[in-house]
Amino acid sequence: MKITFLGGAGTVTGSKILVETNYNKILIDCGLFQGLKELRLQNWKNLPFDISQLDVVLLTHAHLDHSGYLPILTKNGFKGKIYCTYPTQKLTEIILLDSAKIQEEDAIQANAYSFSKHEIAKPLYTTIEAKQTIKNLTPVEMDTWITLFKNIKFKFSNSGHILGSAFISLTINGKTIVFSGDLGRKKPIILAPYSYVKNADYLVLESTYGNRLHPNVAILKQLETYINLTFSKKGILIIPSFSVERAQEIIYLLSILKKNNQLPAIPIYLDSPMGVNATEVYFKFKNDHILQDQDLNNMLKTVQLIKDVATSKAIVNDKNPKIVIAGSGMITGGRVLHYLEKTISSTKNSILMVGFQAEGTRGRALISGEPELKFFGQYFKVNAEVFKINDFSGHADQNELLDWIKYLKKPPILTFINHGEPHQSQALKTKIITNLNWNCTVAQMNKTYILD
Repeated sequence: MKITFLGGAGTVTGSKILVETNYNKILIDCGLFQGLKELRLQNWKNLPFDISQLDVVLLTHAHLDHSGYLPILTKNGFKGKIYCTYPTQKLTEIILLDSAKIQEEDAIQANAYSFSKHEIAKPLYTTIEAKQTIKNLTPVEMDTWITLFKNIKFKFSNSGHILGSAFISLTINGKTIVFSGDLGRKKPIILAPYSYVKNADYLVLESTYGNRLHPNVAILKQLETYINLTFSKKGILIIPSFSVERAQEIIYLLSILKKNNQLPAIPIYLDSPMGVNATEVYFKFKNDHILQDQDLNNMLKTVQLIKDVATSKAIVNDKNPKIVIAGSGMITGGRVLHYLEKTISSTKNSILMVGFQAEGTRGRALISGEPELKFFGQYFKVNAEVFKINDFSGHADQNELLDWIKYLKKPPILTFINHGEPHQSQALKTKIITNLNWNCTVAQMNKTYILD
């Protein structure tokens, strides 16, 4: 038995872990690389194994850095099942179709305005290829063992990161490997907290925030403050947001502020077709989050959900004060760029960052204080105020990661630290060795590890 990290090692993106036995190949997650150009270029390279020999994919959750490479597998001949939870099936469908559409549009725009260095810019995959992939999504219930092959079974358990997210327990010939996927907070805003893992011979543990503790701040108060500061300048507040989970958390918190008469009388928009579709998934899977019917109704009364392009363009061109939640969360693309084109250079406007910003993204550049941001082939002066709420993170911090693993009945034979930038992974490794005296290693990209 051996595992190879084909992504999410030394970085927080492109998650792919290949598990091999003498007779079977199983892929844990199949994500796109995002952020730095050197990482994004990895998306165009062939995987270092024969895809026709891949038996199955196990998907921890729907986020693009865990699911976005799936259509490339399909394009290259993979026809096997992609197991996931029921909410993940619906969210992955939304995310893959949106991803394909954006890539097609970006290729068209690059060709029209000669953004690309290539003679003809092409999308990584098309909407047709995304639809073919969606047919292979195979949903199963949480906490239910599924037999894949002789002596190989797995189950999903709630990880509390986004709707339907799970960590995976994979048992092969009596040995269990646990893959944390992305682990959520101990007290999420709208989800049930993560389940605990009890048994693991080997553990693969994410480390997105392995070197830090989330600040204990009053999110509602911060949100109210930034809204009122922007409103006092008669400006526009742009909130670049991940369309799945983060957008719904923000809408929920805004609905609380509105209910308490703490919001100014300005319109609030969720301008993201994917975000709107994802919000509708929350109405379908009411047992997979903690929101009540009244909460959901209040959210709909608070925010106008925008899907069509004509309405979106009208809102973009409207110079009146407003709050706009739009994708993408790291400003790598999507409708938020059209809003920033109109607002980023004015001091009366504000931009509120509410999520992790990977290295190499426009979002990271913005919170790092870069004076200009490049998009649509040109540079824009950053004169708008930039705010950040750190406590919105959907990833466990160092203490929460330690809390999650402390319920294991015995130390794993080996713990792999992955899904973190190097300083984050090393810090978590050191903490685990110091506190628990476990055998730990930081996973290396494209390295194969033999498991006894």
